[in-house]
Order: sequence, then structure tokens, then C-alpha cells
Amino acid sequence: MKTRIQVRNEARILDAAVEVFATYGYRGATIDEVAERAGISKANLHYYFERKKDLYLAVLRRTLEIWLVPLRELDRNGDPALELGKYIAQKVDLSQKYPAASRVFANEIVQGAPFLKGYLKTTLRAVVQRKAAVIQHWIDQRKLTPVDPYHLIFLIWAATQHYADFAPQVKAVMNVPRMTPGHFRKIEQSLTRIILQGVLARKAR
Repeated sequence: MKTRIQVRNEARILDAAVEVFATYGYRGATIDEVAERAGISKANLHYYFERKKDLYLAVLRRTLEIWLVPLRELDRNGDPALELGKYIAQKVDLSQKYPAASRVFANEIVQGAPFLKGYLKTTLRAVVQRKAAVIQHWIDQRKLTPVDPYHLIFLIWAATQHYADFAPQVKAVMNVPRMTPGHFRKIEQSLTRIILQGVLARKAR
């Protein structure tokens, strides 16, 4: 069992690593840079993560664990408008809180998912299949229009993570120096309205 100091140091290392990997990519990132940003020695970092690969996988694993919580919470017995609205809101919040983690994940996928291919085909696929079945259940109950559940999930991912992965473009087009909590509230409201108006059955609106 890890001590509180070990848990704290590991979190510091992962927080530093996600910024380094987001900036330089896997190949360009160095353990020295991560150690410097974390404020610990290289030797101490190796106590927690022996190789750069181990550290990179830990960053990806932590990101996916955080991201999959809201998706797993989609409740088959809940109201689809409330459930999908909550999911969209949570995904926007994650893009606001963890933009660097989103970029690391996006870069991994763009490179062909060399480290995550197995995870995507097993754990992620299983979770998405279960939640696609939830959406299909709502469609069968005529609470949602007949859309492909997988593409609805992909749409929510793409729309919400856009504001993390393409933040420089968003800020340039919107002519703002930085994205504030107020901006993210408007993003959440707009995406929720756009997506729900497209999928809610007329009688459920």
C-alpha cells in the first residue's frame, strides 16, 4: 500500500509528465524535463517509473480513468435528456480542467495508438458497447430519434474535446486571450442545446 508521500509524489510526477508529453510528444519528451518540472531528482522519479514508456502509459491510463467515469454513469433508467445533458457537461468540464491530458491522448491516437491499441480494442470497446446499448434502449422507447448510438458518442467526444485539443484555434477565432469559466459555461449550454435538439424525440422536448 502506498504512503501519502508516495501518492503525492506520484501525482506530482504525472502532473508534470502530462505537460511535457503534451508539449513535446512521446519521442521528444525526456525524463530530465519531467523531473525538473516535478521538482524532484531524476533518480527519485525512476523510483516511481522505471522507463519513459511506463510514465507515458501511466499518464494515458489516468486520463482514460477520469474520462470514462461520466460515460459509465449513463443510466439506462434515467431520462435521456438529463443523462446526456449531464454527460456533455461533464465532458466539457474535463476539457477545461485537463486540456494537456486531452492533447496527449489525441496525439497518441493520431500516431495510430501504438501504446493504447490493445486497450482501445478491449476495455474502451466494452464500455462504449454497453453505453451504446443504453442509447439504443432510449431509441427503442422512442425517447430519442433513431440515430447510430456509436456516432452520437463520437460526436460528443469530438465536440467537447475540441476545446482542449484545438484551444489555440478556438482562442484565435473567438479573439480571446484565454478561455475563462464563463466561456466554458457557454460552450456547455450551446453543445447541450445543439446535440439534444438533434436527438430528442419530438414529444420528449
